[in-house]
Amino acid sequence: MERFVAGSSPLHHLDARIKVIITLVLIVSFVLTPAEAWPAYPLLWAVIGSLAAAGQLGVGRVALRGAVALPFMLAALPLIFTTPGQPLLTVFGSTASEEGLARVIAILLKSWLSVQAALILTMTTPFSDLLWALTSLRVPRTLVIIMGFMYRYLFILSDEAHRLLRARSSRSAVLPGSKAGGGLIWRGLVAGSMIGNLFVRSYERSDRVYTAMLARGYQGQMRISNPPPLTRRSLVWGALPIVAVILIQLMVLWWSR
Repeated sequence: MERFVAGSSPLHHLDARIKVIITLVLIVSFVLTPAEAWPAYPLLWAVIGSLAAAGQLGVGRVALRGAVALPFMLAALPLIFTTPGQPLLTVFGSTASEEGLARVIAILLKSWLSVQAALILTMTTPFSDLLWALTSLRVPRTLVIIMGFMYRYLFILSDEAHRLLRARSSRSAVLPGSKAGGGLIWRGLVAGSMIGNLFVRSYERSDRVYTAMLARGYQGQMRISNPPPLTRRSLVWGALPIVAVILIQLMVLWWSR
């Protein structure tokens, strides 16, 4: 995501607090949209597409990246068979209903739209700006600190895991004509040993980092600079998608009467 953060679009220059609020409003709007309000989904996606275009991110690129989360939403498939309604088909003695299918499709669409909204936020906002924006919005400081450390040391732990894999490969000779590695149990033992080793190294590193922080005057709070004041331009830009979403939800209420 970092290669998109350095853009110069109007959305990149928008105040981070406004972008966080927009993202939360969009996600809440997606969740509250009824499953049967099918005309609302293209309109909601149009709002997402407009934000992606304003950020010069590429509407298609954001849509494709948002589809990455769809396989995880397959856990909602049992709703097709557990939701009562008009029978659609029978599979192995279980009857699927039209209402269940509608609920699953709605969940997939809502998840897809929500992931796109989160992607636009992270692709146009430096993580440091995102942290101080959350702090300014009265998110618990402890949670913000944990997020900051997670982002900062996630890449270090990834490098540590790659070093463990490289060490395993260098110690695993393969004879010509033989199969690499052992059986399933052996691979499980090796993987468990690597995970335990990574946990121990991470724990020791966190202890050293915390000791270094205390030596440098850490007293339980991260010092951050005061955020800049909100400008009228940021407020106007932030109001546009929020007003659009409110109008769409009003249309849904009128349509469902």
